[in-house]
Amino acid sequence: MNRLLLSLATSTAMLLAIPALADDAKPLAGESITVLLPSPQGANIAADFEEDTGIHVDLQTLSWDDIRLKLVTGLVAGTAPADVTEFDWSWTGQFAAADWYMPLNDAIDPATVEDIGVTKIFTVDGDILGIPYTNDFRVMLINKAQFEEAGITEPPKTLDELVADAKKIKEAGIVEYPIGLPLSATEGASTSWYLLTKAFGGELFDADFKPLFTSPDSAGYKALEFELMLLKEGLVDPAAVSLTDSQINESMFSQGQTSVMISGEPGRLGQMNDPDQSKVAGDVEAILVPTASGETRSFGLPEALGIPNSSQNKEAAVEFIKWFTSKDFQEENYKNGFLPTRTSVLSAVNETGVMHSGDVLVEQSTTVEPLFQQGTPQWYPEFSSAVNTSINSAAKGQITVEQAMQNIADAAEQAMAQ
Repeated sequence: MNRLLLSLATSTAMLLAIPALADDAKPLAGESITVLLPSPQGANIAADFEEDTGIHVDLQTLSWDDIRLKLVTGLVAGTAPADVTEFDWSWTGQFAAADWYMPLNDAIDPATVEDIGVTKIFTVDGDILGIPYTNDFRVMLINKAQFEEAGITEPPKTLDELVADAKKIKEAGIVEYPIGLPLSATEGASTSWYLLTKAFGGELFDADFKPLFTSPDSAGYKALEFELMLLKEGLVDPAAVSLTDSQINESMFSQGQTSVMISGEPGRLGQMNDPDQSKVAGDVEAILVPTASGETRSFGLPEALGIPNSSQNKEAAVEFIKWFTSKDFQEENYKNGFLPTRTSVLSAVNETGVMHSGDVLVEQSTTVEPLFQQGTPQWYPEFSSAVNTSINSAAKGQITVEQAMQNIADAAEQAMAQ
């Protein structure tokens, strides 16, 4: 009898231990968080995360512009718009200065920081404020078939080679304006100039945010001179002064009317090689950004996840960020159109053979630098606006390169003083 009671007691204890083990595997099971991301997102994110962790997710999606408005409105009021939110590279300075987001240094291990190299774009004074989940950096896109038709068999590695190749394509009558370059008063004109500033071997500012582009021998000055030369030589369509980068991509490059996109987006490779969306499907590939020296450079515009200081569910929010930026999820999320931020995952996806220009994207990703070494400043919107309006005025012949550079420097100084 005693043996029977002992056996029953042991069995009961074992049964009671099973839920306890399950709880240990999912220590935050039963908790709930809200997550705010740009639309669209994968359909199964909330369900998959809850299955893996037991944490319920209320996933909310808005347009990118609407997200920024909702974030700023809530954060200024001291309330959390969500427990985990979108955190764009261009918000880093403003959000850091306002002390709106918690540092995530303890939420991500050193190996992951190394694997997600663009984490440094979200790091201010040693504090990691966002963990990048989708990648965006600049490459150049070319129409390989048009290059080959002009007798060009190797992609350009220097800016001089790029110009020479564009002239060959033009002289062969393949296209009238071989180089796609937005010169309108829009963000696309700014990012193209940033890329060319890097390509000429320079930076925008020094460590104290002193402008480095006003001198004629500076990289930024040379970059604008280069753009105006392309326009004057008939390598860029004069209509570029009123066209956005999207318009040039969709109305010119994807229609075979342009052979090169100066500031190319990796995310457009699928669209450009889709016969339903492009007349040049199968001909478009990415190349490493040509530079004055021949040593490629690029900069990143990634998007991250952050946790507002006002969140009441920080521990569960951290678990979501770890899960969303994990190797397994990044491999899966690539199918939804999100370029991995982990170099290891980018390489793994490339090995499957499904990534357009995968070898180039993997190599270029290792050269990605922050646009601002100190972190994107809170006055970036005012700076970018001054950049593209000055470039637009110079392209229209209304001001000189010297005046344009000084206008940008003055605008930056005024923005910093506010």
